Amino acid sequence: MLRRLMTATALACLTLPAATLSAQTESVAQQSGQEDASVLQARAEGVVAVLKGEANAAEVFAPSFLAEVPAERLRALASQLAGQFGTLQRLDSVTQAPDGSSIIAIRFENALAKGPISLGAAPGFLVQGLLINVVQTIDDSAEAIFTDLAALPGEVGVLFAPLEGGLDPILALNADQQFAIGSTFKLYILSALARQIEAGERKWSDVVELDRKSFPSGRMQTWPKDAPVTLHTLATMMISISDNTATDRLLRVVGREMVEAELIDSGNSSPDRTLPFLSTLEMFALKGSEPNLRKYEAASEEDQRRILADFEDDTGGDRNLITPPTFTEPLAIDTVEWFASGEDLRKLGVLLAEFEDPTAREIMAVSPAMGEPSRDKWAYVGYKGGSEPGVLNLTWLLQDKAGVWHVLAMSWNNSDATVDQTKFELLAQRILALASEE
Repeated sequence: MLRRLMTATALACLTLPAATLSAQTESVAQQSGQEDASVLQARAEGVVAVLKGEANAAEVFAPSFLAEVPAERLRALASQLAGQFGTLQRLDSVTQAPDGSSIIAIRFENALAKGPISLGAAPGFLVQGLLINVVQTIDDSAEAIFTDLAALPGEVGVLFAPLEGGLDPILALNADQQFAIGSTFKLYILSALARQIEAGERKWSDVVELDRKSFPSGRMQTWPKDAPVTLHTLATMMISISDNTATDRLLRVVGREMVEAELIDSGNSSPDRTLPFLSTLEMFALKGSEPNLRKYEAASEEDQRRILADFEDDTGGDRNLITPPTFTEPLAIDTVEWFASGEDLRKLGVLLAEFEDPTAREIMAVSPAMGEPSRDKWAYVGYKGGSEPGVLNLTWLLQDKAGVWHVLAMSWNNSDATVDQTKFELLAQRILALASEE
């Protein structure tokens, strides 16, 4: 059996920016028309040889491509794919469409990896564009996925299930165990904000000043101080690019106590692990100071709230007065974090799906972290993920074309080492492909 899944997110290191690829392909077509079939075949075989470590990348790929994607990254990606889909075996095919575009198909032991390939002009005809954006798995199964999940170091939890309680999950592993979820916590802020707006307390068009800044991820930390921004813009930045400055501004707009109420009311199984609900700047301040971190870890919730109040008094939210952590190794991911299980995130998904106003869901759909072939299977795809060293969460809110809502929530924690995002994303795409079996 052959099943299709999209790996554009995980395989982004194989492609130049889309606009660049498009411009290159057009210029080649203008200069030389369709690539000669024999040249295209030779270059496609060269790509496979490079991925197998049997050829010099500079003899196959254009300098402009290798400037963006060095040879070692190409080989690392091939190793990732081989880890998921078995040994890279051969070039399966390279075909030309009537419009002059070309598709390469590379055969792994248990999959076909496909995507567009484009060549530069004569005399070199070097590869200028390559995007592996579809993988068709061969005879994959839930059992095989379970085996690969179990082999990951650390602890892993997965829930792929309908939102409606009582229905059998498509796949579940440690679905009731809480994990650190990184920036996926921002969905609780989004839900609390949407609830206030639905109650008429606020509007998406309300304008506030960007009076404080956090540290990246994000872009709004570079915006002018006191810039006027709407709640809609803040929410979109918070979810689509995980902007920490936008997140902290919304947390203060909505109110910490209201977000904590949303966490509890959603049915989070152990809210005490997350309370007090930290801002990103507070998290940076705690993890950037060993004494402050250990003091906070040892404190009761009441004392933790006093520590946060003292932090506010001392800094006034000025990030220049704190030293952020370097975040190269896992740090206090079992104690100072935001926590949820797959089942907790399913329950949060229920709330997000039930809002009459679709705006929160539209915001979640801005960056769906799913390629077009896989998105086409669903009527709606929304996404939020989170990561830091030792922590990775991927959460999708999905509606199928029959109108049934689903969640896929995946968490991987390892207190001893960083986790492999590409490997986990590939597993996510394999899990999503199971939906075609239902």
